[in-house]
Amino acid sequence: MRLSLTTQILAALALGGLVGWLWPPVGQSMQILATIFIRMVLVIIAPLVFATLVVGIAGQGSLRKLGSMALQTLCLFMVITTLALAIAFALGNLLQPGHDIAAAVSQVATGIGAPPAESFWIRLFPQSIFDAMARGDVLQIVVFSVLFAIAVSAAGTAAGPVLDWCRSLAQVMYKFTDLVMLAAPVGVFGAAASLVGKQGLQVGAGFVRFMAAVYLGLALLLLVCFPLLALLFRIPLRRLYQAAKEPFAIAFATASGSAALPKTMEHMEEMGVPRSVASFAIGTGLNFNASGSTLFTGVGSLFILQAFHIPHTFGDQMVLFGTLFLVGKGIAAVPRAGLVVIAATLPSIGVSPEVVGAGIGLILGIDPLLDMPRTAVNVAGHCLSSALIARWQGALPR
Repeated sequence: MRLSLTTQILAALALGGLVGWLWPPVGQSMQILATIFIRMVLVIIAPLVFATLVVGIAGQGSLRKLGSMALQTLCLFMVITTLALAIAFALGNLLQPGHDIAAAVSQVATGIGAPPAESFWIRLFPQSIFDAMARGDVLQIVVFSVLFAIAVSAAGTAAGPVLDWCRSLAQVMYKFTDLVMLAAPVGVFGAAASLVGKQGLQVGAGFVRFMAAVYLGLALLLLVCFPLLALLFRIPLRRLYQAAKEPFAIAFATASGSAALPKTMEHMEEMGVPRSVASFAIGTGLNFNASGSTLFTGVGSLFILQAFHIPHTFGDQMVLFGTLFLVGKGIAAVPRAGLVVIAATLPSIGVSPEVVGAGIGLILGIDPLLDMPRTAVNVAGHCLSSALIARWQGALPR
């Protein structure tokens, strides 16, 4: 039997830690494997963010026809995303998950760059999109992509070939990401061997606080925020639980929201959500309403800043908050999307690619342990969203 990618990554994590513990010099030399893999992840970001944002904005031509339902859906997604990020930043600052990580700061300290001296508002706008892509400046890529998408939408049918090209580019980048992720076990092995070779096995204890912060945040979303939203708008919790429990279990077991999609649609229709509402709310939710993944990216970003002792102000955190909000909407459907979002976002506050790469290497090994619960919470959010939209449309039976 072929082992799943999650199993391969966990096995690589254990094997890399063992090599780094038994033969530290050999483990330290394995850093090259992690570096190559992380570079391949970083190269995905610019074309993927551009293509998915253009398609996500200009490709929603049906939004005008859908009218109030589309507006309600997008507003709900923004509220849930804001809640998830607010919880993530609160827990990240309260628990300081990266504080105890004995990262090899001395090896990457030279890569920590200060944020540019020019105004933040000036830095938003690129002189050249190719220059922004070459530097990995995601804020500039986002601004250009949004303006480009508005222009594509305004051009109407004449822009059809451009929009089709962006759709094709997005699909190609998804497949490119799949190919890169096949090498994830090799990258994890190199990162684990190198880190343990430099710091010893005690480095593993530092991840406990990080995992606790993510699990606590997911629990708050699932057990507090979602039920409160349901009760506020008179969604029957027992019926919602009965409808969501099987899709939730499938998503948890497979770490795939797409795998749970058929059952999610089926059970929400059985609950009384009209098919048109369920298909729109759940279909768009796959890309725009990944609340569990959003929470993970917020905690993960702060974890890296703390692990490498990177000074950052409240303003830096607000920039990070806004960038995570925007970038996460574009690439939420990508496998291991949280890592790509984090890698795309940290440079917005002046964190260099070297530090981003080293930080992703820290998280990569334990990502499978966090992937299943956050995907399950994503699916729970899809179920709740479809029920709320149906209620607001007056289509949900009481």
